[in-house]
Amino acid sequence: MSSKPARVPVEERLFSLVLALLATDVGLMKNEILSTVHGYSQRYTAGGSNANLERQFERDKEDIRELGVPLETIDSPSDPGNNQLKRYRIPRGRYELPEDITFTPEESTLLTLAARVWREGSLSAESRRALIKLRSLGAAATEPVIGFAPRVRLGDAAFEPLTDAIDQGVSVRFDYLKPGEQAARERSVVPLALVNYEGRWHLSSRELDSGIPKMFLLRRIVGQVTLGRPVSMPPGGHAAEAMARLDAVAAEQVADVEVSPGSDAALRLAHRTTTEQIGPDRLRLRFIDRAILADELSGFGPEVLVLSPPELRDDVRERLERTAAAHG
Repeated sequence: MSSKPARVPVEERLFSLVLALLATDVGLMKNEILSTVHGYSQRYTAGGSNANLERQFERDKEDIRELGVPLETIDSPSDPGNNQLKRYRIPRGRYELPEDITFTPEESTLLTLAARVWREGSLSAESRRALIKLRSLGAAATEPVIGFAPRVRLGDAAFEPLTDAIDQGVSVRFDYLKPGEQAARERSVVPLALVNYEGRWHLSSRELDSGIPKMFLLRRIVGQVTLGRPVSMPPGGHAAEAMARLDAVAAEQVADVEVSPGSDAALRLAHRTTTEQIGPDRLRLRFIDRAILADELSGFGPEVLVLSPPELRDDVRERLERTAAAHG
């Protein structure tokens, strides 16, 4: 018995379509698009009727054009007017930013930081598979489809399987190592949302048996994430709830530090949205994880002096002493 294809969000399907149409100069025929592009290919029937899928593609074309994307239609020279032989493409020259649009260094930095929260997940993998399929059909692709996506690789191996679990509505099981503990403990939870907070990915979830809300830092998930059984997901809004919980934690946990004037630490720490200037070269930082903040502050070496809390100061000192001992 064949299983029903997983639903692909409309914005993901449109994005995949744009990537595919950018990757070719000669254009793609409708059949090539429906059989290879992520969001269509899952429901495509080779040699069968794909009328519903074709109607979906016609609606998507209009949606793309309404977004301002210059989608072109090219008639077949041998059979003008034949919809099945028409080719579709997005001319790269018209899609790219005009030459008179420039960004200041500050704006470029913000755009770069925004790109860092992108991750190569299922969309990138599907795009690569689609490119292979297109080439096998004889379609000319001038460069890899993935070339148009932000080139940031996933640092947290748990990200992709957790995303799959959320999409499929199933529980997960993984080993989690908390700071100060010698061994990881197995956790079984219902994953609700993945949120990026201060550049780090967190999993908002509920314990599988008790239903108690839990938040996990992806970098502390060790080993493999195992997908479990289908579960009943609570109503939406999980990402917003997770961000609110993290904001509440950060509001109650503060650290006062002194930074060397003009140093890298002064520049980086002062420009955080939650940082407060409390005196000459003194900053108040809000944090959600003391161990991670200690790792970060110790990386600045003598550029930072922790004033409070004393537990954080001890953590930073311990890391610095360990580093000094390791290097003689």
